[in-house]
Amino acid sequence: MKKYENFVRALANLASSNRIKPPYSPVEQAGIVKLFEICYEQAWKMMKEIMEYHGLNPDKTGSPRLITKLAYQNHLINDQEAWLNILDNRNLTTHIYDDEESLAAIKKIQEIYLPLFMELRSEIEKNWLIVDE
Repeated sequence: MKKYENFVRALANLASSNRIKPPYSPVEQAGIVKLFEICYEQAWKMMKEIMEYHGLNPDKTGSPRLITKLAYQNHLINDQEAWLNILDNRNLTTHIYDDEESLAAIKKIQEIYLPLFMELRSEIEKNWLIVDE
């Protein structure tokens, strides 16, 4: 599945940002935040594709919020509130112009959001991917 592959690549890129240690340069800060935004975009689009593939028919024009709720209802994710927080923070990160806010976002990305993305990948690989034999 193309969207799954895109998500896995985006997740690997985001995970590699954990090797960068503070103090961050402005470019590193911006890069980590952007990798998070890309990973989230790929995650919700992948969840939508997986549910469609399995006949769960999410609305073709489903918003990330709607897809997140459907993913929770269909057990792709375990913590709807945490995933809605990811969405809200993704929306906020597109407008961060302050160093302090950026550092706070990076802390959440590394400590909370990255593990949720990893958990999603594991769930998809265990229970949702169809492997051709």
